[in-house]
Amino acid sequence: MSQIERPSRLLTACAAVLRPLVRLLLRNQVTYTALLPLLKQLYVEVADQELTLDGKRQTESRLSLLTGIHRKEVKRLREDVIPTQQVPVNLSLGGQLVASWLATAGYHQDGQPQPIPRQSRQPGDVSFETLVETVGHQDIRPRAVLDEWQRLGIASVNGKDEVVLQTDAYVPRGNEEEKLYYWQRNLADHIQTASQNLDDTNPPRLERSVYYGQLSPAAVDELHHLYRERSMALLKQINERARQLKTRSPGNLRMNAGVYFACGEQPASSTNPNPASATHPQETDV
Repeated sequence: MSQIERPSRLLTACAAVLRPLVRLLLRNQVTYTALLPLLKQLYVEVADQELTLDGKRQTESRLSLLTGIHRKEVKRLREDVIPTQQVPVNLSLGGQLVASWLATAGYHQDGQPQPIPRQSRQPGDVSFETLVETVGHQDIRPRAVLDEWQRLGIASVNGKDEVVLQTDAYVPRGNEEEKLYYWQRNLADHIQTASQNLDDTNPPRLERSVYYGQLSPAAVDELHHLYRERSMALLKQINERARQLKTRSPGNLRMNAGVYFACGEQPASSTNPNPASATHPQETDV
């Protein structure tokens, strides 16, 4: 693809990527006029921070050339800072607790969370109390965490006074702040990874998919169940190994490995009479 063709083709591809985002914004009363100032500010911020020239000062004239935004407006926008979304406290603790439960010896068996005593008989025993105190560094009471998890359906207490994890992962329910945090983090990482793979000068990272059309609802349900089961087993293995490596040799990098399953009506414009599976060879990760 030539440098002349690339912008036009990229814009065409962006229409498909942006459509679900625009749909979400419209359904939540976020208008175009509300989005436009943020978009302008992002253009200036990314160009200012990431498209620099070695040994040269980043000028407003150059930023205006790169972004297409008037130089006076560029100057104003450079002074504004887009606030960074902070990790919700409940999300941070909840995610760490589940990750520890699924990866710590005595709390799981082959990646499957085991019921654990609610309270400890001795300091350091395998128990929900020990788990919360270890992960939360005694900043929060185990009883408060358990009450909230029972309310959300994340955990229950059986007849043996054991805490049972009801979900394979920490999925916030009814907490919009937590849901939005996962939404922005995972989508941003996926787009970043897929975008990096468009550049042939970089080694590709894992970003593959299997696509089929002309499927029945029952077939989609079966495939969803199969993919959910197999992918969760893999994520548990990654979680356990990541905790081991983090403890053994900590560093300053992060990773985010995720999975998704999408379905919907087949586009009427589809011309392939027999869509086959397509595994995209790009390999992406962050």
